[in-house]
Amino acid sequence: MKYKSINPRFIAVLTVILVAALVRLLPHWPNFTPIAAMALFAGTYFDKKQYAFAIPIAAMFLSDLIIGLHSNMPAVYLSFAITVVIGMAIRKKVNVGSVILASFSSTVIFFLITNFSAWIASPYYPQTATGLAECYVAGLLFFRDSANGISFLMNDLLGTTIFSIVFYGAFYLVKMRFPVLERSRS
Repeated sequence: MKYKSINPRFIAVLTVILVAALVRLLPHWPNFTPIAAMALFAGTYFDKKQYAFAIPIAAMFLSDLIIGLHSNMPAVYLSFAITVVIGMAIRKKVNVGSVILASFSSTVIFFLITNFSAWIASPYYPQTATGLAECYVAGLLFFRDSANGISFLMNDLLGTTIFSIVFYGAFYLVKMRFPVLERSRS
């Protein structure tokens, strides 16, 4: 059958991805978005690897066209692709602990990769270990919201964790009601 991949499970996972991309366009705290949760979820629940990477990356790219692109986009997309791989790594053991650990890991990887990229491209930091350390320390304080006392990094961690719990939890509950969404054993 030509469209064997398009089944109720595929449509359900695709719907979560599209909703996440649309939610990103709504007003939100800086970096408090469902994007990393979307990548984790896609990596876990798309049966085919090409869909796990292509669909959330395409959704992110389309929302980036609306929000705006910047010079650090390759680093953002690299960390996003690694987040899909993390989602794939928890496929066989999806539970609250693995989802929270995956959320934390993807946030740390995003922080490390994007700040490394900023260090490489920045004229403000010397291209030394000390300069890299200075860039990471500055990154910890980047976009600090003094009114709420929350940093850009903390917003990313909270957003990824909360949206992941919502996506994975909702999908678990829907699978209980509609067993057709369970991964096929063929």
